[in-house]
Order: sequence, then C-alpha cells, then structure tokens
Amino acid sequence: MTRSRAFLALWILAVVAATSAFVLQLALRVRSMELGYELGRVHGRVARLREVKRVLELELASQETPERVDFVARSLLGMSEPSADRILAAGRQPTPEEAPAIVSAQEPGGVR
Repeated sequence: MTRSRAFLALWILAVVAATSAFVLQLALRVRSMELGYELGRVHGRVARLREVKRVLELELASQETPERVDFVARSLLGMSEPSADRILAAGRQPTPEEAPAIVSAQEPGGVR
C-alpha cells in the first residue's frame, strides 16, 4: 500500500509540475504577444512623429525665407519701406575728408 501511495504522490506531483509549467509557458507567451503589439504601436507612433517633425521643419524653413518675412511685415504688421528722411546712419560719422568720397560713390555713375 505504501508503494501505491508513493506512486500516487509522485504522479500528482508530476501532473502539478506539468500543469504549472504549461501555465507559466502560456503566461509568458501571452506577455510576449502583448509586448509585440505594444512595440508595433510604438514604432507606428515614432514613424508618425518623425513625419510631423519633417513637416514642421519644412514649414519652419518656409517661414524663414526673406519673401515670407517681407510678406508678414507688409500684410500683418502694416510695415512699409522707410522714407529717406527716416533713415539714420549707423556707426561713426565720416570725417570731412571722407565725406566727398562717400557722396560720389553713392551717386549714379560715381566711383564704386
């Protein structure tokens, strides 16, 4: 009778071990599939974000062109070309000796 009890105990232990191994393997497989799906979603999101970044970089490049700046300044901000009396010289003032050379260089047909 002890021999049949030992066999029964070993058989139950083997069934429990096999069932536990199967459940563990099944849980790991399900987790692996969940991670695979999540990885696919993340790759899709990264691809969409890269596309958005590319579009925004193109838009930024188009906003920085001189034509765009001029258009915004004139249409949205109401700016215009300054008249001659509103232009101020920047930097040091020319000495009297340099003044005639500067005036002749600015005149049409003057020295350049």
